[in-house]
Amino acid sequence: MPADATLYVIGTPIGNLEDVSYRAVRVLGELSALACEDTRRTRQLLDRYEIARPATMFSLHEHNEDRAARRVLELLDGGTSVGVCSDAGMPLVSDPGFTTVRMAAEAGHRIEAVPGPTAVTSALAVSGLPVASFTFKGFPPRKPGPRRRFLEADAEAPHTLVVYESPHRLAALLADALEVLGDRQACVCVELTKLYERVERGFLSDLCAVYADAVPKGEVTVVIAGNHPKFRRERPSRADGA
Repeated sequence: MPADATLYVIGTPIGNLEDVSYRAVRVLGELSALACEDTRRTRQLLDRYEIARPATMFSLHEHNEDRAARRVLELLDGGTSVGVCSDAGMPLVSDPGFTTVRMAAEAGHRIEAVPGPTAVTSALAVSGLPVASFTFKGFPPRKPGPRRRFLEADAEAPHTLVVYESPHRLAALLADALEVLGDRQACVCVELTKLYERVERGFLSDLCAVYADAVPKGEVTVVIAGNHPKFRRERPSRADGA
């Protein structure tokens, strides 16, 4: 096995193209093979930084990853280093790449991360909620029953919860979170680092009211406080006239 063949897992901007790292620009410019979630999106980044497009550039997404991963391994086996990048953020974090990295690791290839931004840590940083311990769970189930069970799994945990959600299901997620978790502090982040970025903080009941009839445009990350009295507001009981 060639010793100089490396799989680079490359983080790319989640919105603002200025967030790309110097190292990512250098590595992208040095690679002759690049596997991308969407080659059109990656070409925009390459063009922005005047990086020559690699000789071998192909798609690697959720629908073709098994086949694309085998192509990556063939390149690595032949001594060609390969980069993997998703449309935005770090590959594997609710994005393709796991199968590829797993197969490369099992084959004994060198794997390097080229760190970049993710909506997970960006949302935590602006949420105003504890970040010492958190759980990221990707996208909740689409249907109400499974979504509530998804939330119930962390109902008693003290850690902060982070999820991604479709803008069209945001209101339903917030309503279920209020019902399952109680009225906790939370933060809804829309279009992080982009021109129309919006960050809304408040208790879940407040956020439910904000988004009940408003469907945000763009990608959504939701941060919810863990099970701690400091971050929970008790709702009045029916006996109190609620």
